[in-house]
Amino acid sequence: MKKITVEDLVQKFSLKVLTGEDQLQKVITQPRVHRPGLEFVGHFDFFPTEQVQILGRKEVTYLHKLSHEERKLRIGNIVHYHPPCFIATTGEEDLTYLIHHCAEQEIPLLITSKPQITSEFIPRLDGYLTKELAPEMAIHGVCMNVSGIGILIRGSSGVGKSETAHTLIRRGHRLVADDIVVLKRLSPQTILGTHDEKTKEFLALRSIGLLNVVRLYGRKAFQDETRITLDIHLTKWEKDALYNELEQEFHYTDYMGVKIPSIEIQLQPGRDVAGLIEVAANNWYLKEQGYSAAEEFMRRIEADITKSDM
Repeated sequence: MKKITVEDLVQKFSLKVLTGEDQLQKVITQPRVHRPGLEFVGHFDFFPTEQVQILGRKEVTYLHKLSHEERKLRIGNIVHYHPPCFIATTGEEDLTYLIHHCAEQEIPLLITSKPQITSEFIPRLDGYLTKELAPEMAIHGVCMNVSGIGILIRGSSGVGKSETAHTLIRRGHRLVADDIVVLKRLSPQTILGTHDEKTKEFLALRSIGLLNVVRLYGRKAFQDETRITLDIHLTKWEKDALYNELEQEFHYTDYMGVKIPSIEIQLQPGRDVAGLIEVAANNWYLKEQGYSAAEEFMRRIEADITKSDM
């Protein structure tokens, strides 16, 4: 399982450390944060102790209204579980009592650089943790965003994956990763494709060499990540291996338990592979919207037959 530390959060979100400066290497393993509302009133049945604890205006105001003894009890009940850290979005005001408890238990207490709306800060932090802690794998291939649709292009070495990607970039689509594609499983339905940092913005073309697509074609030629919705496998041409059916059924490739629709495209001199990938992406989108060209064609045929029988 991947791990990040409290210090990573401090650096990513420019947080100020109030206590626990020597505890910033504490490990965070859970991809979600928690607001301890029920826990402050004594309900601990489902308290996620390994999650980062967020304190917003509601929690701080509630604690501030309690008597000294009651506040000491409520906070003590929570810090007893030693969560990785507390993050307050309200600023440093009214946190003296919390500073004391966290310092005593050696728990990092962090605050945002300026007061923030808690409901807006949490999704940002959740998104960061989800991506950083997601299970991941690396595959050989190219990742592109074609008309807003994330596509993996796979195939044997030298088959033309990068050349196809270059043609797609020239047509206005965006490179995500070349050669090494990092896949992250964000949910049982979602695979995110990205690069491995070292190859960011680079595309390697045989006979030409290494290209920086941003320097060549501008920022529009690259994006950092994309949700993978299609897996396209480029293969050498084999006569009679593919059939001209009205509608090709999707096969699926399994990546960490997530099934991605997969299409095979055979290569032949003069065949517009980049154009076929564009068509595959747009056709997939239409199917997701409930449209099938084959079904419409068959309805026209049936309507014509019915008209002829009348």
